[in-house]
Amino acid sequence: MFTSTGSSGLYKAPLSKGLLLVPSALSLLLALLLPHCQRFFVYDLQAVKDDFQIWRLIGGRIICLDLKDTFCSSLLIYNFRIFERRYGSRKFASFLLGSWVLSALVDFVLVEAVWYFFGITAAGNLPSGFLAPVFALFVPFYCSIPRIQVAQILGPLSITNKTLIYILGLQLFTSGSYIWIVAISGLASGICYNSQVFRLHQVLCIPKWVAKFFSWTLEPIFSSAEPATEARIGMGATVDIQRQQRMELLDRQLMLSQFAQVRQQRPQGGMINWNRLFPPLRQRRNINYQDGRRSEQQASPPLEVSEEQVARLMEMGFSRGDALEALRASNNDLNVATNFLLQH
Repeated sequence: MFTSTGSSGLYKAPLSKGLLLVPSALSLLLALLLPHCQRFFVYDLQAVKDDFQIWRLIGGRIICLDLKDTFCSSLLIYNFRIFERRYGSRKFASFLLGSWVLSALVDFVLVEAVWYFFGITAAGNLPSGFLAPVFALFVPFYCSIPRIQVAQILGPLSITNKTLIYILGLQLFTSGSYIWIVAISGLASGICYNSQVFRLHQVLCIPKWVAKFFSWTLEPIFSSAEPATEARIGMGATVDIQRQQRMELLDRQLMLSQFAQVRQQRPQGGMINWNRLFPPLRQRRNINYQDGRRSEQQASPPLEVSEEQVARLMEMGFSRGDALEALRASNNDLNVATNFLLQH
């Protein structure tokens, strides 16, 4: 369904797995078995301001009381797990912590602004849950995940590999009357943290000793096993043809993307080496291509790849062999290689 985040499950994403399981389980528990306890998890800024119920800033901003918000936010967290693989659990947790703290301050500002300019009291009607950091993750999603067109509709409008994620975010954005306040505060905090304003990434971060402690205690509980490799069994003709057509389509899409970059760079000499530009993706090792060894011998010599880029792809959960192959196929373009690996 969501092609921009790959199919490796929750491998190398223990924090994302914990955020999926624990808050969702508590939301179901409160909704089904303990509805009388929900009042303790209401996100009420008016109570925080008048009665100094500071604990509501914590309890009211972790557990969703609306099951629709729980479902949508869980889907988004699952799709944003790619950032934990890319940055590592500690840096990913630091981003969530920073955006969570900053969004609380922005919530106060927005609530006071709405009351001052429009006379609307929204302090006691804000939705509960871990929503602001989820909206904050749309900032790195927009900035760092490459966009590839999947289909084109109505002339200039097109469907990309990121469209469904934005639609799901819009669904969450419209799920309540005042959730737009939480969404704006989340986006604002994500922009501030991602752009490293006032060195917030150094102030609001997880200390190393805390990361090591949770890595030792909780990571074994929430870690997932490495996904098994593809079984070497024969496929029917229909599935084989569909896979070949899909690879040909990706071949054309990635070729156009690389060609656009080459045109922008305009290398000296004015000639484009098409064989070096983008080797066919069908050179990937596949059980249905029995002449794989002969095609590898006929292929051009492999390009040198950056070990730093290989390490970054391996941190995201890909094997070294797949990382090397994708970087060679994309002419050392990290974004194109990442997107290709995520779609397979």
